[in-house]
Amino acid sequence: MAGKPPASDPVQDAPEVGAPQHSAVGIPAITHALKISQQQMGVRRTALTLLRVNQKNGFDCPGCAWPEDDKRHTAEFCENGAKAVAEEATLRRVTPDFFAAHPVADLATRSGYWLGQQGRLTHPMYLPEDGTHYEPVTWDRAFDIIAGELAALASPDEAVFYTSGRTSNEAAFLYQLFAREFGTNNLPDCSNMCHESSGSALTETLGVGKGSVLLDDLYRADLIIVAGQNPGTNHPRMLSALEKAKAAGAKIISINPLPEAGLERFKNPQTPRGLAGGGTALTDLFLQVRIGGDQALFRALNRRILETEGALDTDFIRDHTHGFEEFADLARTGDWDETLRATGLTREEIERALAMVLASERTIVCWAMGLTQHKHSVPTIQEVVNFLLLRGNIGRPGAGVCPVRGHSNVQGDRTMGIFERPAPAFLDALEKEFGFAPPREHGYDVVRAIRALRDGHAKVFFAMGGNFVAATPDTDVTEAAIRRARLTVHVSTKLNRSHTVTGARALILPTLGRTERDRQAGGDQFVTVEDSMGMVHASRGRLEPAGPQLLSEPAIVARLARRVLGPESATPWEDFERDYGTIRDRIARVIPGFEDFNTKVARPGGFALPHAPRDSRSFPTATGKANFTAAPVEYPTLPEGRLLLQTLRSHDQYNTTIYGLDDRYRGIRNGRRVVLVHPDDAHRLGFPDGTYADLVSEWADGRERRAPGFRVVHYPTARGCAAAYYPETNVLVPLDHTADTSNTPASKSVVIRLETAREQ
Repeated sequence: MAGKPPASDPVQDAPEVGAPQHSAVGIPAITHALKISQQQMGVRRTALTLLRVNQKNGFDCPGCAWPEDDKRHTAEFCENGAKAVAEEATLRRVTPDFFAAHPVADLATRSGYWLGQQGRLTHPMYLPEDGTHYEPVTWDRAFDIIAGELAALASPDEAVFYTSGRTSNEAAFLYQLFAREFGTNNLPDCSNMCHESSGSALTETLGVGKGSVLLDDLYRADLIIVAGQNPGTNHPRMLSALEKAKAAGAKIISINPLPEAGLERFKNPQTPRGLAGGGTALTDLFLQVRIGGDQALFRALNRRILETEGALDTDFIRDHTHGFEEFADLARTGDWDETLRATGLTREEIERALAMVLASERTIVCWAMGLTQHKHSVPTIQEVVNFLLLRGNIGRPGAGVCPVRGHSNVQGDRTMGIFERPAPAFLDALEKEFGFAPPREHGYDVVRAIRALRDGHAKVFFAMGGNFVAATPDTDVTEAAIRRARLTVHVSTKLNRSHTVTGARALILPTLGRTERDRQAGGDQFVTVEDSMGMVHASRGRLEPAGPQLLSEPAIVARLARRVLGPESATPWEDFERDYGTIRDRIARVIPGFEDFNTKVARPGGFALPHAPRDSRSFPTATGKANFTAAPVEYPTLPEGRLLLQTLRSHDQYNTTIYGLDDRYRGIRNGRRVVLVHPDDAHRLGFPDGTYADLVSEWADGRERRAPGFRVVHYPTARGCAAAYYPETNVLVPLDHTADTSNTPASKSVVIRLETAREQ
């Protein structure tokens, strides 16, 4: 029998701290995953559900976007994937009676962990203007409320349509189609806050804003560099791929301000050696880079490659690239003093890395938020591309760029047109297929949407999934902006913080999850997703829905579109709701690579989307070649007595979803308000281990932001650096502290000082 959700909110400001671990997964991961799964789902439901995760005839894990091998293990899931499934397939329910017992003011005082533990939403709920409680409402009434507010806008651009990565390809395609037929490109999404910097950098340099490798390339690589990424917590199944690559002879360099247990040693729970033995040591060289020093590191490697006779792939550079001389001239002007200051590394460490690079014929660079969330993230990733171009490591088996996306289908949503700055060719295809003129003016990304709400330029906020308030920066500013809206709407499976921070009126619309059977008039339906490597495959839920009132995301969009657009719309919304195959037929005619979509996706395992740099060493850039870029080296500088803070996830967390209060690999239990500081820095600043501090961020405009009551944990971080969990530290990141070009919040480089806590 599944356990009940916590009745009271647990105390979260008294964490217990032990030594960090030096290996990941193993028996403790199995034990923890099964414990949480059985608490949420019960024993029988746990077995039936987990055995369908990531199977060819099953459902795609609602957690990360890491791809699957063609040959699947019986238990094709990781610890955090099991937690994600358990949270969705839980037997706990949030009914109208729950909302009657809990006014919004009470819910607003609860932690994100407590809210998420209450269970699945079962009914559409409405918060009227000046209301104190959410009330049950019919779907027809909910659509009437939304349609009325949208009709009252002075312009379609006063509406914002946000999307989370969990949304399927079919739902995302309908959602952007509805928004554009309504008349706006205001389609911000969670990519704006994570890999937008990757897309910006890769589009300019390679012509395709996605990674260029497939899973098999990892197994053919000589060298894999994992930079600014923690696979052990954020993409645990990647550890299996790295182990397989090691067995095939690959070397691994990990670059990170924090030592990460998963990259030190992996105890594969699917092998006897992983369960009972010592596991596999993954990292051959750990470079503990200072926060924000990655561009300087790759520039130093590039300079040394240029200086090494015979190191360049001159044929590739001549035939396939543009801008080499300008880049090389700038790179040769670098000096070691600046490199060592920016990176915090020694010259010997960098030379060891260089030797491994020069010994490799096939190199892959993987990265995540540690590279993408800085002011200089785009030039940093462009420097990674320069690094690979120098030795011809694009379009070669076993080599290439590998930005590791976070949320399942976040990449697919962008492919489907969820983007505030759509390409003219995409809009032309929409117009040809559906017979209306889509808007051409660029819309709002996440940061610009918050500004528009703050300034009264946007009045309706509609979120397809996600937890916008908890995911975004500058918490106080964001919450005040949301409260200025006339109407906020959230399509959700579970309760979260965003449901407690509302506009004048608010709606919660409950939807099916990945695990659930989707019955429509045309029969049982399936949806599709795209993984982090451009593989598209089907996802079929099997569980009975959490309640009879739930609608699928495609059905919600289709019904809303019919209600808002009326009979003047020639789009066959009823057909789309009845049979998702008709949506895929339209996708096939609009989006390149999806031709004959229904036939391709019927194949077990799905199909790979085309990628010109990988497939043919052709580059759809402005120059027709892969572009070297020449940018000055940037890195954060610190005033005396300050630290450079990065925000990160705990191990019991996925994005803003908090599964528990432990971070097992880092030795933290029963709490989240901790700040990890190197012992030397902590002693210098006067903060013994176990004392409490307020984190205060400082900005050039003189404004300060404060996150109170964090336990100081002495931890082997890079010197001068600190780390703490989000969303608790989002309050420290100003709305305008963003990456150049991509406008991604720069949450990985925040200058802070520690002050003795005002209250513990």
